Amino acid sequence: MFSSSQLSDDQKNAIRQWAEEGAQMAEIQKRMNDLWQIRVTYMDTRFLILDLGITLKTEVKEEPKKEETADDATEADAASGGVSVSRDEIVIPGMMFSGKVQFSDGERALWYVDNSGRLGLDPDTPAYRPTQEDIMSFQTQLKQLLR
Repeated sequence: MFSSSQLSDDQKNAIRQWAEEGAQMAEIQKRMNDLWQIRVTYMDTRFLILDLGITLKTEVKEEPKKEETADDATEADAASGGVSVSRDEIVIPGMMFSGKVQFSDGERALWYVDNSGRLGLDPDTPAYRPTQEDIMSFQTQLKQLLR
């Protein structure tokens, strides 16, 4: 298994720069092989990206406009200081799904669903407890996000 500790600081910075320029995992994997003769699997590349704390850019596809529904009200609440939920492109190792949530009071947390289907929250502030309304909004948005 390949580890980020096997790379020099210059190589790590180059990988960060590639990601900043929009390179995806397959491109990073290819460049590592072409430039440094470092052959890594796609999975090793994925773990390397996680180890280095890199967030890969994704193309934003414009969706056709639709009429506002009751579900859209939840998105409007999130934009105006309500709860907002996002899903990680690269899932935390050992989990089925993971992402981030920001509650109406500005507190943030990491959420995850383990392989047994159990939902967990890891708040930035230890012992943080969201309000009941925020929990309900989070659960509703999470269901929509995972569909």
